[in-house]
Amino acid sequence: MTAPDNDTDYTSDDDQHISKSQIKREAEALQKLGTDLIKLTDTQLKQIPLDDELRDAILLARRIQKKHEGFRRQLQFIGKLMRQRDPAPVQAALDDLNGRHQKEVAEFHEIEQWRDRIVQEGAVAIDEFCQQYPQASRDELLSLHGEHLQQQEHNKPPMASRRVFVILRKIMR
Repeated sequence: MTAPDNDTDYTSDDDQHISKSQIKREAEALQKLGTDLIKLTDTQLKQIPLDDELRDAILLARRIQKKHEGFRRQLQFIGKLMRQRDPAPVQAALDDLNGRHQKEVAEFHEIEQWRDRIVQEGAVAIDEFCQQYPQASRDELLSLHGEHLQQQEHNKPPMASRRVFVILRKIMR
């Protein structure tokens, strides 16, 4: 037996070593990305850069969602397909869709808040709104506020409130 040579270079592969746990976490993250893709509408799915094989796997998963074991295996297959591809463009497109959706929801809530203020507070809220949005018709909003009060007084459906919402949505978008 010979003694080990002291000049031998013992380089460590620690920089490139990935633990089994890390590999499993990455696989689960890609499987979750696949699950998020399954939940998209057809229109949204078309906006995601997917190859035919992955798109077909996602569409099949949608069809077998009620089959628990088959769906689970299909999710694993989608995760496997995702590991064979660069997930960054898919994740970026999905993040873009989610960001757009959150922006639309925030805009919708802002319109609702203005509508609620206008029908409850009347002229004060209408004046504030017209200052912020000069293209708004103060007279039309005041008229609708009056209609809303009459409808409320006679326990009628809030048609004026709905029309205020439609007008605000046109102005604010």
